[in-house]
Amino acid sequence: MKKLFFGMASIAILFSACNTDTKEITLDQEIDMSDFYVYTDSADDLANKQNAGKDINKTCGTMSNLNRLLAENPGLEKKMFDIEYHTRKLINAKGKPGGNPGDGGSGGEADIDVLRIEDNLNIEIPVYFHIVLPNANDVSDLQIQSQLNVLNDDFSKENISLLPSGATNFINDATNTNISFKLAGIVRHNDNTSSWGTNDSVKRTYPPVSPSTQLNIWVCNLGSGLLGYAQFPGGSPDTDGVVILHESLPGGSAANYNLGRTASHEVGHYLNLRHIWGDGRCRQDDFVVDTPTSDGPNYRCPAYPTVNCSSTDMTMNYMDYTYDACMYMFTDGQRNRMRAIFASGGPRAAMAVN
Repeated sequence: MKKLFFGMASIAILFSACNTDTKEITLDQEIDMSDFYVYTDSADDLANKQNAGKDINKTCGTMSNLNRLLAENPGLEKKMFDIEYHTRKLINAKGKPGGNPGDGGSGGEADIDVLRIEDNLNIEIPVYFHIVLPNANDVSDLQIQSQLNVLNDDFSKENISLLPSGATNFINDATNTNISFKLAGIVRHNDNTSSWGTNDSVKRTYPPVSPSTQLNIWVCNLGSGLLGYAQFPGGSPDTDGVVILHESLPGGSAANYNLGRTASHEVGHYLNLRHIWGDGRCRQDDFVVDTPTSDGPNYRCPAYPTVNCSSTDMTMNYMDYTYDACMYMFTDGQRNRMRAIFASGGPRAAMAVN
């Protein structure tokens, strides 16, 4: 969120060339972790939706899944703390004030721009799809390729031209993450289960393939209005990956959620992004400096500006809850956060090539 919450003095990251091809990051900074959290109140999110009179039938189950995993595995919170510490140590840009005070719209925060980390990592993630449906052939190879195309577009295009008139404060935030995806394989399982939910049963029934080096995506019926859920870095390799509703694939039947953006959102979680509002109604953060503070998710296609917590919401961010057609950007801060987990010592370092 766009505030200097980190409570850290600026991290001094010195890039020194070890040779002509590599750079070494030297860190000399005590990292403040006082704002770190893992548990969230899912009831708070539901109340926000109901009070806003919004459609609550299509949701992300990542945070409720995380709460369950934390309760089942007492060591997970420490693992996630260590990953967050590692991430913060590697993030170079804490944001520099840009433009005029205020958020450039109707809010009260200073606009903060973030410098992109140059890490020399080649990140092309192999993706293995598990199609688990009564008739697994209902999802074609063409749909899977279309979903991969959406992921590659969403993680590479800045889409500045799509920003609404007046959203000048977001222009410098839009980014190319330089993360790409390629097909590793497709396996189809005919299974009559009507609702898999978020308890990882689909993953345990059809285990992931090489989860340390491949992103596994299960495409199935979820039930309860769920669009998808993901596992954050640090969880068990036996359940690592992303689960999405088959109707959310490009060309699917989930009205307003059938352009493939559910996968983009859930892969964001898989790469260590929180919901853009921080799952905490202004009182919690998403650990990203250049995303605005907000009190909850946005839905449908909100008018610009939408103001909460004295700042203008970045409703077009992939980590919000808007319709697929109305989300189209990541920020430099989110880019840095995702790429940090591929660095040496990071939880997904095995996927990157130096």
